[in-house]
Formats: sequence, C-alpha cells, structure tokens
Amino acid sequence: MNVGILTGGGDCPGLNAVIRAVVKRGHQFGYEFTGIKEGWRGLLQSNTIKLSKQTVSGLLPMGGTILGTSRTNPLKDPKDAETLFKNIEALKLDAIIAIGGDDTLGVAAKLHAKGIKVVGVPKTIDNDLFGTDFTFGFDTAVSIVTWALDRLHSTTEAHQRVMVVEVMGRHAGWIAVYGGIAGGADVILIPEKPFDVDEVCAVIKKRKEEGKNFSLVVAAEGAYPKEAGGMITKDKSLDSFGHAKLGGIGEFLATEIEKRTSLESRFVVLGHLQRGGTPTAYDRILATRYGIGAIELVHAGNFGRMVALQGNRIVDISLAEATAKLKTVDAEMYRIAHIFFG
Repeated sequence: MNVGILTGGGDCPGLNAVIRAVVKRGHQFGYEFTGIKEGWRGLLQSNTIKLSKQTVSGLLPMGGTILGTSRTNPLKDPKDAETLFKNIEALKLDAIIAIGGDDTLGVAAKLHAKGIKVVGVPKTIDNDLFGTDFTFGFDTAVSIVTWALDRLHSTTEAHQRVMVVEVMGRHAGWIAVYGGIAGGADVILIPEKPFDVDEVCAVIKKRKEEGKNFSLVVAAEGAYPKEAGGMITKDKSLDSFGHAKLGGIGEFLATEIEKRTSLESRFVVLGHLQRGGTPTAYDRILATRYGIGAIELVHAGNFGRMVALQGNRIVDISLAEATAKLKTVDAEMYRIAHIFFG
C-alpha cells in the first residue's frame, strides 16, 4: 500500500513527530509512503517526495514540517478538483493521511464523501477542533505564552505600565485562557466573550487604586470589543478558505486603555513565536500517539475518520463530525480565569 501524507494550514510544533510515527509504524505493515509537499497544493502540482525510516529519523524534536505547508483549498475551483483526483490516481495513492485543522480536514471530509480513502490527524495550536480534548501544538503554544508573560511581568512592573499581549486564537480563546492563567494575567479577552473596553479599564483603574501600578492584559487575536461588532483585521484580503487576516486587537487595546486611563500602555504581538521551535514533551507524545493511531486506522480500512484524544484514550470520530463545528472555550474554564481578573 502507498500512503500519502500531507500537512496543511498553519505549522505548529509536533507535525514532524506525527510524520515520524506514521512512517515508523507503517513500515511495520510493509507500507510505502509518499510525502505530499505544501499541503493540498502539493497534490495539485504533483509535488512529492518518498518517505522512509531514514527520512524521518531525528524528526521527533524538530519544529515546523519537513513537508512544508500551505493554506490551499483544492476544491474551490472545479478545474483544480479535477486535477486533484487525476493526480491521486497518477501517484497511485491508496490512502491519504491529512494532518491539519478545520480547513485541511474539511477538504479531507469532502474527499472521503467522493470516495477517496482519507484519515485525519487534528492539528491546530488554537485547540478548536471538535471531538478531541487537545490538539498537538497547543501545549507548546501555551508554554511560550507563559514564558513571555513571565518575562513581560518584570519589565511591566518596573515601568509601571499596562502591557497588552496579543496571542493566537481566531475563533476560540483556549491559548489566551490557558496561557493567561498560567502567566498570571490580570485580564483575559477571548473571541467567545465580546468585551467592554470601559470594563477592562475599570479593572486596571481598580488595581491602580489598590497600589498595583501595572497590569497584564492577554487578548486572543479574534477578541473584539462590543462596540466594534466584529473582529479587528489588518486588511480586507481573504485566504482561499475565506478567512480574513487578523491582527490589531493588541494595538487597539493599548491605545484605548492609555486614552481612557492616562496610564502608559504598550502592546506585544507574540505571533509566530507561538508556532515555532521544538515541541514540548507532552506534544511529542500526543503527536506520536496520533500518528500511530492514524496509520492503524488506514491498516484497519477505517477511512473518513479522525484520531482524537478523549480523556487519556486515543479514539476516532468521523471527519464530518470533527469539522461540523468548532470547539470553543467552555463557560467553566473562563469562569476560573475570571476569578483572577484585577
């Protein structure tokens, strides 16, 4: 059997660990592996490499992805879709393992409905894929946010400033909540809870009155004030899946807080720092378990499924179910975070 492997969407720590696990376990079944370069775009262009046990040796601690990635929607244009099916046949791919988030796995679900043998692996540092407790890369991102907040805490306190830290999280604020709690943030803002700028300022003013001359505000990139009525974007351009380029909530908040409180405010955008570098031990183990689970689904002929973590068990759910809706921050988790505001 010849199994294709691709990584799509944004990169995150742990992708290489999944690839390594798939290939190492798959070779025990006698399978061959074709690495598809740059996500779904690689299938449109027949841009592939052969993967072997030697190819994946040493990948476990490496960040990024040796296959490259892209945000390509191969089903957007009917001509591209036709090319995709022809290339799958020409490359003699018996099955495909797609490692990605909602967009990448959404394509996988549609391909399965059209008869392509596909298995999915959940990948998003936002941790917003439905049906799985955690996605690999999330733990590493939270660790980086915590690391950043620890360092920003001392300089913010020294200068008696307000520091707004913008973190990733388009539609779900998992990174902001977990990172904010771990890093001792005074306010945490997430997409699920549109906020009132005056209420944020009130928390900061109260801290000032209590003798706390600095504040740390963590805001997910998709968080937005009620008055804005929607997410703050850099421009009006959209990617091939229809997503706007987010960015600007940190700068907006710092400006508004300084204007409304007269307290010196700064902002930091962590951006791709959250994506880069070596994965944590937790993410290496989770990615390895996902990779083994995915190739074992292929071996069992159980297609149209996505591996998932539920409790401490690796299970599988349908790709259609996994991509039907996003997993947003639950009310109880945000309540815990809110206890420490101010």
